[in-house]
Amino acid sequence: MRGTTRLRPGPLLAGVAALLLALLVSVLLGAADLGWTRVLAEIGAQLTGGHSPLSEREAAILWRLRVPRAVLGALVGAALAVSGAAFQGVFRNPLADPYLLGAASGAGLGVTLVITVLPDATAAPGAAQAAAFAGALAGVATTWLLGRAAGGGAATLVLAGVAVGAFLSAGQTFLQQLQLQSLQQVYLWILGRLSTAGWTDVLLVLPLVVVSGAVLWACARLLDVLGTGDEEAAALGVHPGRVRAIVLLAASLATAAAVSVAGLIGFVGLVVPHLVRLAFGGGNRIVVPLSLLFGGAFLVLADVLARSVLAPAELPIGVITAFTGAPFFALLLHRSRRA
Repeated sequence: MRGTTRLRPGPLLAGVAALLLALLVSVLLGAADLGWTRVLAEIGAQLTGGHSPLSEREAAILWRLRVPRAVLGALVGAALAVSGAAFQGVFRNPLADPYLLGAASGAGLGVTLVITVLPDATAAPGAAQAAAFAGALAGVATTWLLGRAAGGGAATLVLAGVAVGAFLSAGQTFLQQLQLQSLQQVYLWILGRLSTAGWTDVLLVLPLVVVSGAVLWACARLLDVLGTGDEEAAALGVHPGRVRAIVLLAASLATAAAVSVAGLIGFVGLVVPHLVRLAFGGGNRIVVPLSLLFGGAFLVLADVLARSVLAPAELPIGVITAFTGAPFFALLLHRSRRA
């Protein structure tokens, strides 16, 4: 399978099945014991118009808390995983991740700015999400402008991302030192979370993730062409600079949408595309769409663990993904060194 470059129905169906199974597990399990048979009966009743076996309170827990959280986890995981696959394809670097161009540091600075300088604004619905989204896009835009001014090559963009990320992180640290009482609130956001009070966050990120994912899927074949080299791609009628700009813009939008509602969840964009490559093949026409599906499944299951390990307390989901991703990252470095 590793030599395959086209997406076949089997892997696609496996990805869909994995995502649906993860969503079902997430909906069935929770702090409130609703009973998995009664939850399944409730889902069946909603699909067929039958009688609900749950009380009004129990139905509210299911449809206003558990289901939105599961869907949000799927969207965030899909966004981070497909962005990671796109960044790895653009830069032809297996260690690239969605935060490479300053989205993480920009989002962190945006949230920290709102929490420390405008604490009253955090009470407004969506204020922190808007600040994180704007900060992530500002970080990526600054990296892009700096990289273009310095030559615009892939290596130059990476170096620009390192410089911009360091500068924005320094600004975040400076703001935190001015308002030490806000440290806990900032760090809780940095560690990542999927807490949601309903469908608001889902509706915020759904259009961005769908549009960005569709664009990246449509560009997957062009990423495979870019993998042959810029000169060869140009000879085949592909404009390398234009393709890179479109892919990086779409991936950055998806990343910004994800971090705006879930904080900085690490390793998803690194681990999932590599697992897909190992299992199904290395072509971007395979990796990009399957990263969407398996990324969503991965983060939904990580959230189930985050809610279950110390129940009724919750671990930050970023802790779960780090425990999973860090050993994989070390193994990847070892394999790269041997290669």
